[in-house]
Amino acid sequence: MTSLMNTYGTRTLTLTRGEGSRVWDDQGKSYLDGISGIAVCALGYSHPAVTKAISDQAATLIHTSNLYNIPQQQRLGDLLIQVSGMDKVFFSNSGAEANEAAIKIARKYGNDNGVKNPTIIVMTNSFHGRTMATLTATGNTKVQIGFEPLVEGFIRVPYDDVAAVKTAIAEHKNIVAILVEPVQGEGGVRVPAANYLNELRAIADQHQLLLMLDEIQTGNGRTGTYFAYQHNGILPDVVTTAKGLGNGMPIGACLARGKAAEVLQAGNHGTTFGGNPLACSAGIAVVETLQNSGLIAHAKVLGDKLLNDFKTALAGNPKVVDIRGKGLMIGIELNAPCGDLVQKGRDIGVLINVTALNTIRLLPTFILTDAEADELVTKVVQLVTEF
Repeated sequence: MTSLMNTYGTRTLTLTRGEGSRVWDDQGKSYLDGISGIAVCALGYSHPAVTKAISDQAATLIHTSNLYNIPQQQRLGDLLIQVSGMDKVFFSNSGAEANEAAIKIARKYGNDNGVKNPTIIVMTNSFHGRTMATLTATGNTKVQIGFEPLVEGFIRVPYDDVAAVKTAIAEHKNIVAILVEPVQGEGGVRVPAANYLNELRAIADQHQLLLMLDEIQTGNGRTGTYFAYQHNGILPDVVTTAKGLGNGMPIGACLARGKAAEVLQAGNHGTTFGGNPLACSAGIAVVETLQNSGLIAHAKVLGDKLLNDFKTALAGNPKVVDIRGKGLMIGIELNAPCGDLVQKGRDIGVLINVTALNTIRLLPTFILTDAEADELVTKVVQLVTEF
């Protein structure tokens, strides 16, 4: 009998070691990791700079309260402001917590401006976390069942539908923000129209709304720029990130700009562990490595190569509905639920993820070698062909 709550179902694979883009189980079997811990370990496993940063900091000071100055937190904040174009940052322990901070910013922004029952526009098929507010913002009824009553203050519209956003604003006078993912990850690697974020930015400006981008998954180089909105040449009012920021060390960040950066003041928000010296040291190593290594540009090149290789290898396959992606976020949509491919992938030594029931989601490391990239394509194509 296990002492753990059954929140992840039956788990049959035990991983004990990782190096580069590979992990090993307790039987010594090697796996090429095609999801890098669900977009977390972008620099791979046992990365020397991250390992050294964590080891050195653990020997010095792991934790101190946010009642005191934390130099590592300030340094990481400065780095994120430089790469993002934002003004201020709040550190948390996870992406869901970063999104909670964003939601609180929107609520307080509305209340400060006399808006009764301030409401946030969110999207169908979105995913923002599993706390009560982020669960409500998430556009997946399956993960909401059993947790009613949900949190008020959200209106849902179809993703990649600018007209629906305009209609919602016209019909509801208490809208204060738009919360959206630049690419929907859990929703099936959905990539919107190229000008989608630009149009949302214009709408937000017109109606004095906050444009809040959930870059928990797309941030930290995953799509080929440090943040995905940088493809569009815009700045959001709020952007959240986590996952790849710590390369496995739990850390999240909520960044804000302009009017949004001044909403939360002393006593409005806080955290015990968020922004601790250990997590921030890992974050510093990650951001500096990404800035100085050329890996972000490489993520775009590698992502384009993988996307083209999959399209070529699977051309004409009647089981394939669509192959899409942006940078190192790739989705292969099949014509039927394909969750059993996760185990079949393990059998042949590759770790994949299936999301939205019928889409193989790949989120590989940025350090894949050419041989590993070819191996990933070969094994995933084998899975689809035998499906």
